[in-house]
Amino acid sequence: MSQPRNALIIGASRGIGLGLSKRLQQQGWAVSATRRGLAGAEESPEIKWVTLDINNTQQSITFGQMLPPEQFDVIVVNAGVYGPEHQSVNTATVDELLSLFMTNTFSPIRIAEATLHALKANTGILAFTSSKLASLNENPQADMPLYSASKSALNMLTRALLPGMESRGQTLLSLHPGWVQTDLGGTSAPLTVADSVQGLVKVLESYKGKGGHHFVDYNMQGLSW
Repeated sequence: MSQPRNALIIGASRGIGLGLSKRLQQQGWAVSATRRGLAGAEESPEIKWVTLDINNTQQSITFGQMLPPEQFDVIVVNAGVYGPEHQSVNTATVDELLSLFMTNTFSPIRIAEATLHALKANTGILAFTSSKLASLNENPQADMPLYSASKSALNMLTRALLPGMESRGQTLLSLHPGWVQTDLGGTSAPLTVADSVQGLVKVLESYKGKGGHHFVDYNMQGLSW
C-alpha cells in the first residue's frame, strides 16, 4: 500500500486555505494546516492543526524548527488581506501599508524559508497564493492597486527563492485562485471556494517534478508576469 502524500497548508483559517486543506484530505492526502487560533479546528479533526501567526517572526522560526526534513510533497503558503478599502497610497496610513505588505508579501516569504527544509527534494512543490492582479499585463488598469502591488512584490520575492529550489530539483508556483466568494473576494465573485480548490489541486498534481517557477491560474492557464 502506497504512503499518502503529505501537504502543509499555511493559512487555513477560512476561505481558500481551509477549502484546499479539506479537499486534499478528502482525496487521500495527509494534511497539516495552520491557523492563527484553533477555534473551529474541531470541524475537521482529520487535519493536523497547528496554531501559527505568520506575522510573528519568532512563531515562524519555532514552527519551522519543529518540522522534520523532506516531510512534505507540497507546501502552500496562503495569505491575503485586501488592505485599506480606499486602495489609495495618499490616503493609507503607514500602519495600514505596513500591515498589508507584511501579511501579503514579507511574512509569506519568511515562513516559506523557515519551512523549505521540510519539502521533499526533486518532487516537492512550494506554492504561494498570488493573484493575476499582480501582473502589469494581466491587470493593465491597475485594479485594487495596493493589494495588487503587495502581490507583485510577493511574486518578485518568490522568484528569489528559485536558485536554491532548482538546486534541489523542486518546483515553485505562484497561483491565481480566481475571483472567489471569500471574505476578500466578496459575495459577487463568480467562483465558489469548491470550484477554485478543485482546480488548484489539479495544478498541484500536474506540476509535480516540473521544476522552475510558474505563474498559473486555477484552470492551469499560464499567466504573464
